[in-house]
Amino acid sequence: MTWTEFPWFAAAAILLWTGGAVCALRSRKDFSTGAAWLTATGLCAFAAFIILFWMSLQRPPLRTLGETRLWYSFFLMLAGLLTYCRWHHRWLLLFSTVLTLVFTLMNILKPEIHDQSLMPALQSYWFVPHVTVYIFAYSVMGCAFLLAIAGWVKHTERYRPAIDRLTCIGMAFLTAGMLSGALWAKDAWGHFWNWDPKETWAAATWCLYLIYLHLRLCGKGRRAMLNALLVAGFLCLQMCWYGVNYLPAAQESMHVYY
Repeated sequence: MTWTEFPWFAAAAILLWTGGAVCALRSRKDFSTGAAWLTATGLCAFAAFIILFWMSLQRPPLRTLGETRLWYSFFLMLAGLLTYCRWHHRWLLLFSTVLTLVFTLMNILKPEIHDQSLMPALQSYWFVPHVTVYIFAYSVMGCAFLLAIAGWVKHTERYRPAIDRLTCIGMAFLTAGMLSGALWAKDAWGHFWNWDPKETWAAATWCLYLIYLHLRLCGKGRRAMLNALLVAGFLCLQMCWYGVNYLPAAQESMHVYY
């Protein structure tokens, strides 16, 4: 299985996700079982490619930027489905599909094909859990970001319970990712933290979401400020994920995808 076959799996998944989004929007009830099943089937199609691709590469498909986009697309739709099942925001499946489509098209147009081997530092038992935990956290925060934008545009607090829960979950996974990364760094390079550009942006992202949770727990912060924090956190997260790759100071970083 190679990137050549990816468009077929992606097209099947996107069609199913689009069908699920349409079912959710047109349903007369708050929750559509058909929408959930279509979205879940699309996830299975996407997961099938990831599994077959993993077997073909004979390593976890987590090394390149394109490979991490695969996981982000999968986890974003999974988070969108779980959020829809829990809070029944019918438009969320459509917005999750559109955002996932962007990352999927990026992979079709620029799949980031590289050598199959892993550098010695990546041949660690921390590799898969560290990266997947972070990517899952990014996807959960992506759903919180979409809800924050909706609340900002509609001037409503209706989405706040879902936003708070998603942010708490995402924060837990961000923290787990940072801790596992620190332990991995200690094992591979002898120190827990190095303050290179990616680690600095990761810390900034974590702090922004921590400020949001602190304000919510203390009952402080106006709606606009809270939504602005979530948007800033998500943008900072994107910078941490792939934006640092384009910084001159990061070219010697051990974290840059290549």
